Amino acid sequence: MKRSTKLDRQKTYSAAKSLYADMGVNTEAVMRKLSKISISLHCWQGDDVGGFENTGAALGDGLAVTGNYPGRARTPQELRADLDLALSLIPGRHRLNLHAFYGEFGNKRVDRNEIKPRHYKNWIDWAKDKKMGMDFNPTCFSHPKASDGFTLSHPKKAIRDFWIEHCQASREVGAAMGRALGTPCVTNVWIPDGYKDTPVDRLSPRQRLEDSLDQIFAKRLSPKHHLDAVECKLFGIGSESYVVGSHEFYMGYAVKKQKVLCLDAGHFHPTEGIADKLSSVMLHVPEVLLHVSRGVRWDSDHVVTLDDQLQAITAELVRCKLLDRTHIGLDFFDASINRIAAWVIGTRNTLKGLMMAMLEPPALRKAEREGDLTTRLALMEELKSMPWGAVWEAYCETQNVPAGDAWLHQVRSYEKSVLAKR
Repeated sequence: MKRSTKLDRQKTYSAAKSLYADMGVNTEAVMRKLSKISISLHCWQGDDVGGFENTGAALGDGLAVTGNYPGRARTPQELRADLDLALSLIPGRHRLNLHAFYGEFGNKRVDRNEIKPRHYKNWIDWAKDKKMGMDFNPTCFSHPKASDGFTLSHPKKAIRDFWIEHCQASREVGAAMGRALGTPCVTNVWIPDGYKDTPVDRLSPRQRLEDSLDQIFAKRLSPKHHLDAVECKLFGIGSESYVVGSHEFYMGYAVKKQKVLCLDAGHFHPTEGIADKLSSVMLHVPEVLLHVSRGVRWDSDHVVTLDDQLQAITAELVRCKLLDRTHIGLDFFDASINRIAAWVIGTRNTLKGLMMAMLEPPALRKAEREGDLTTRLALMEELKSMPWGAVWEAYCETQNVPAGDAWLHQVRSYEKSVLAKR
């Protein structure tokens, strides 16, 4: 396929800029605004959610990664190198989202409730060198004490206490990251707890979970360094009939305790979108953590595509001016394709969705405000054929990253020279 030249792209952008200007949209201002948005890239896409504890524990606990594409990262050094390439192909400055079992433990057995900030020093130094922030997650799965599918809501106090201690330690790690990097670290609690078949008692596990969370969050940490988030799920593999941490549970808890509420696009019913939820929950919680994912049937974590759901979510964030109160991160894992490409595709698509929303003209809101629903519908349809892609390519060039699909060549080259040798 013949690629367009830089001169071709400049001409195309100039025409697009003029068309948008006729609609009252300043494309240069849109690009500046988009450059301030940071997406948190999830480390677990690079190694199939394996981590670096070397405990031999199976993934399990409601999670499954499918595919055997070559080149999975096996060490922290390999994972950071893969992330370096991915970040170099994505416009803007972004963040890293790290799970607790990705610490560097020096070939020593460090149990989850014993983790310290020092186990993540190399990750913090790497992020500091790149002038990027970090987010964090306790890892409440792939562990002998989670083998029966219950953690913070476990009926045995000793098991609950272990996971409480792990989450408390994770908060300290997150706060250390925030202090070191000068930007608040969002530490997000997700647990796999639930039943495969219909339970008799749905209440007691949720009472235990609430008590565990209260203990975890008892110590106040400065919001300048650290923010607490809680994440719901509709069902998981092995917890198809009942999940303790449902949307209603965590929404109620986040409102009551004023925590960050995590909404994962893949954690709801397959026909249920989360775009409409954003303006509702934002009336009652201080901030939202948005996990951009793509549910396909019973799997919640496919690589993000520029589909209707993503465009609806990004449009809602822009139209309702919620970006300042929203932390955007990715959450998917696909081992059937090149893992670095998955990061690049998912992040670039999320940014494309945001740009498309930012390019909407003021006349759209004006028409709705004045009750002119005919104009509103007409404009929304006309926008679908506007040359937003030309603006995207110009934005990539201003950020010194490849436009179009030119990034794929660099990924393929890295695959041959690095990934194929693993």
